[in-house]
Amino acid sequence: MNLLDLAVLTKYLPTLLHGLYVTVSITLVVIVASLVLAVPMALARLSNLWILRAFAGFYVEVIRSTPIILQLIYIYFVLPSVGIKLDGWTAAVVGLTLHYTAYLCEVYRAGIQSLPKGQWEAAWALGIPSWRLFLRIILPQAFRNVLPAIGNYFISLFKDTSLASVVSVQELMFAGQIIASRTYQYFTIYTACMLAYFIVGYGASLLVQRLEKRVARGYAPLRQRNAAPGGTLQAEKGAAR
Repeated sequence: MNLLDLAVLTKYLPTLLHGLYVTVSITLVVIVASLVLAVPMALARLSNLWILRAFAGFYVEVIRSTPIILQLIYIYFVLPSVGIKLDGWTAAVVGLTLHYTAYLCEVYRAGIQSLPKGQWEAAWALGIPSWRLFLRIILPQAFRNVLPAIGNYFISLFKDTSLASVVSVQELMFAGQIIASRTYQYFTIYTACMLAYFIVGYGASLLVQRLEKRVARGYAPLRQRNAAPGGTLQAEKGAAR
């Protein structure tokens, strides 16, 4: 038996590519959903209403204190017993979204809390509405500050999609396991899977680094404008009017 059998790899390459497509599709959907859902959860964690803080805190602690594989199994195998039945792909997306929303919620919260409180006070003194203050001033700065952490989480997410196999999703790793068990070409198939993960993961890492530099360059003119008389808050006051 050849250590590297290119004939087997060529034969099953379409199956591996389909598994990679499933992996990437889950990653992209979860990325978008988690980025959006983490914002209201972070605001709930910072809310003056104790019930919102308690709910968000309970959610975050439950997710952080239990393994992600158990969360996926619970959604796919346990929820049908109470009438909630999801297909494997949907269960994987829901489980991963809930998991990463909890972590990104804390990332957002830390980014928001890292900003000087004087910005809030100055904006309120200028009469800028709270919603405009958050969307136009606070959130962009917080996102820029936490961008490296967000990039790291989503590279981890790409790798964590391999856990979707426990809910019968034939992503890249699951497809590789099936093919390897049929052909006994473990070196060939798992090496191909490893290379696929590395190429996409490393490409995503380079993209995140490029985005960080782009955001940093784009933020430089904003710092100069803020240093000028009036600054951003005066501009936001004019926009509010």
